[in-house]
Amino acid sequence: MAGKASAGIRMGAFALLAAALAACGGTSSKEVPLDQYSAEEIFRQGEVALETGRRPAESLRYFQEIERLYPYTQYARRALIMQAYVQHQSKNYEEARSAAQRFLDFYPGDEDAAYAQYLMALSYYDQIEDVGRDQGLTFQALIALREVIERYPDSEYASSAIMKFDLAFDHLAAKEMEIGRYYLKRKHYTAALNRFRTVVQDFQTTSHTPEALYRLVEIYLSLGFEAEAQTAAAILGHNFQSSPFYQDAFNLLKGKGLSPESKGDNWLSQIYRQMIRGEWL
Repeated sequence: MAGKASAGIRMGAFALLAAALAACGGTSSKEVPLDQYSAEEIFRQGEVALETGRRPAESLRYFQEIERLYPYTQYARRALIMQAYVQHQSKNYEEARSAAQRFLDFYPGDEDAAYAQYLMALSYYDQIEDVGRDQGLTFQALIALREVIERYPDSEYASSAIMKFDLAFDHLAAKEMEIGRYYLKRKHYTAALNRFRTVVQDFQTTSHTPEALYRLVEIYLSLGFEAEAQTAAAILGHNFQSSPFYQDAFNLLKGKGLSPESKGDNWLSQIYRQMIRGEWL
């Protein structure tokens, strides 16, 4: 008897979802208003629409309606995080951030809070390649990713956040290098030097540091600042001796009768003392 009842419930649920999909597809002459369904039933319709539809946005109205019709239920909470997910999948990044932030405001201690924060970070991170030289979104991505790493270190999203943080950080350094090369090509040495100096000082852990040091050697030799050029090459040689940029820097100095070594009392010699000798005071 219990088996027959369970089968009846499953068949009834299947019929409900089939009717909802038929209504969405326009095959039903009369669509049943969503307020006639329970929060759970609407949520299931949203899940089916998300899994079977070609466009994630088709499921969005179900999750939005749950929040409107049943604002104080567990399904309203789950529907809100689903709104953030669907908006992100649809590349509506501002709307995704808005939904994720509302989730964090309303349910800061929920088990999905880490995921909401991660979606916030992704909504910035996924736009990094589309913003040209405007790095505001990259900084926002770094801030949001750091929140995931620091607030939810044991979550399943922490390792991905760390990887993306490193990539976003590297992206900032890459933009500094791009602008520095632009100025250097036009022999605007001071402007170029400032960009490469930023990479060496602020982005030491990125993959662009060896080239930045080499460019500093180039510029300082062009300007006649031999001590700075030698010191930049010394740092390059100590930390990145296997890099082709070190050999190029060594050859530039050799052509001037110079060699890589820390000389003088300048910003590079301070970095040399800190990085190589461990003298921080």
